[in-house]
Amino acid sequence: MAAEGPPMAEQAYNLVKQDILSCVLQPGQQIIQAQIAEKYNLGITPTREALKRLEQEGFVQSVPRFGYIVSPVTLSDLHELFELRMILETAAVRLAVERASDESLAEIVRMAGFRYVYKDRASYSAYLAENARFHTAIALAAGNQRLADAVGRVLDELTRVFHMALDLRDSAEEKARDHVNLAEAIAARDMDRAMHFIHEEIAHSQRRVLEALGGRLGSWLTLKPRSTSW
Repeated sequence: MAAEGPPMAEQAYNLVKQDILSCVLQPGQQIIQAQIAEKYNLGITPTREALKRLEQEGFVQSVPRFGYIVSPVTLSDLHELFELRMILETAAVRLAVERASDESLAEIVRMAGFRYVYKDRASYSAYLAENARFHTAIALAAGNQRLADAVGRVLDELTRVFHMALDLRDSAEEKARDHVNLAEAIAARDMDRAMHFIHEEIAHSQRRVLEALGGRLGSWLTLKPRSTSW
């Protein structure tokens, strides 16, 4: 039985994390271990291990005498994540333009153009996973594994709010075109156009997330005043 523990804990971790990222479990919602274990047909021990790991990664918070809650989203969190995303991804694009192999650039162009189906939650998850692969591939083409890992972590943290932003309106064609434009600019080693497209994508994504969450400020966001302008 002991040998089965780690795989079950990993399974519990993946299932709960997916529910958090896709907003089945919403920010601030209480997580009851027994209910989670029953829902996924897993034992209490692997469920507890999964929640401890998710707490270490910042997806859930432990509350004394209450259990766990899904970590709230703060405006400060969003500002920092998008600021970091801008820093990391502009660096990745710049390095890819400068030193990626022609084969890597051709692969990035091949990956672009992926789409989602509006109002299809499963499609959103598949699309966002492909989006993360696309953007980390740019950093990998630049020859920097740590940069690719950092880009992936930031996009992972933003997945929850990306789900809400996709639900705002159908922009599947627009987003596909933006990715194709970015990929083709990088492949052409056109630094100015590549910088323009990555800046525009990230800035537009940030505006859309804030618009999508505007109606949920009371329940989703923990407001913390900032002096920095959005």
